[in-house]
Amino acid sequence: MSISGITSTALSGMRAQTTRVSAIANNIANSSTPGYARLNTSLTSVESGGVQSVVSPTASDVDPATELTDLIEAAQTYKANAVVFETGADMWEMLMSIKRD
Repeated sequence: MSISGITSTALSGMRAQTTRVSAIANNIANSSTPGYARLNTSLTSVESGGVQSVVSPTASDVDPATELTDLIEAAQTYKANAVVFETGADMWEMLMSIKRD
């Protein structure tokens, strides 16, 4: 995988977790709304690299503990992808520096 592939994969991971956090926020905001269907975010790998997120309603009720746990997991996963992205960007910068010299 190339450096640009690494950063693209990390970026798709960050986007997927952003989508997940939005669904969690929506669940928390609507937890007391009668008839509200909890949103669940499914993540699947993409053949070309990275992940895709799909949000769909479920039949389950909103559980604040589950939402908080999911939020913590999404935040940690976002941070891990951000570190990978930064590392890829640093590697790219170093390669460009070597090429200029």
